[in-house]
Amino acid sequence: MTAAPSVGKAVDEYLAMRRALGFKMVRAPMLQDFTRYLKEHHAPFITTRLALLWAKRPVDVHPSHWATRLSVVRQFARHMSAFDPRTEIPPADLLPFRPPRREPYLYSDGELRQLLAATRTVASETGLRRFTYSTLIGLLAVTGMRISEAIALDDRDLDFTARVLTIRNTKFRKSRLVPLHSSTVSALRRYLKTRDRLFRSRLTEALFIGEEGRRLVQETVERRFRVLCRRTGVGADRTRPPRLHDFRHRLAVRALMQWYRRGVDVERHLQVLSTYLGHAHIADTYWYLSAVPALLRLASSQLERRGAKP
Repeated sequence: MTAAPSVGKAVDEYLAMRRALGFKMVRAPMLQDFTRYLKEHHAPFITTRLALLWAKRPVDVHPSHWATRLSVVRQFARHMSAFDPRTEIPPADLLPFRPPRREPYLYSDGELRQLLAATRTVASETGLRRFTYSTLIGLLAVTGMRISEAIALDDRDLDFTARVLTIRNTKFRKSRLVPLHSSTVSALRRYLKTRDRLFRSRLTEALFIGEEGRRLVQETVERRFRVLCRRTGVGADRTRPPRLHDFRHRLAVRALMQWYRRGVDVERHLQVLSTYLGHAHIADTYWYLSAVPALLRLASSQLERRGAKP
């Protein structure tokens, strides 16, 4: 019988396997820290007691952070149990906390115009950066795409004839089509014309590129966006600055509010919006009804009107 691999070696193999399957494994440092914790305690296998103690090591954090840490161990423990029967898998209800979702920042039309105007002042050696950021921000605002989806787009994903974008291998490894308004198609045409004029020989098939001719990096885009917000004063009254992801919230909330004001049966249309946004569960779309007070009031008013009918 083959001996079970050490926890440390098993973690390395597990992470390599998951990355090969396309997972980003952004929480890999947590798992590596857990293996060091086991080593410090001379533990040759995973136990629920040690997993719980490790998960709750950080102090002054929301309990949901403990639950996240424990879930990372739990997922690996399931994998490890196939090689080492001594492995204990922490119960799912041991730390039943969910992370609080951040309140969305709903940009006004005026704020969106301010941000787009501010992109004209962005420093650029080639002259492309301001066109890249104005087109990218505009696309996020009118489509509700995730920033990760937008910067992952290739030229082949844009169909000018059908006026659609194909978003491939999204957050949940599914693909979907996003219809485009004619004005959005025109803006993308102008961007591509400028991009190809400045970069006749590109190093990538990416739709949006940086100053070096390569695909944009999300952290860089988010950092430059925060600079634009500070420069324009957008979100200055907030403890946390607005995010690019909030353009997604803006589109979803506006769609729902328009439906309520038109007297549309929102319950029947929520699945359409959920599919358009690429949500894994319709509950993620329902979240907007409780997260935005104005939407909650509109939903309550519609229910009251229905209840008043004979």
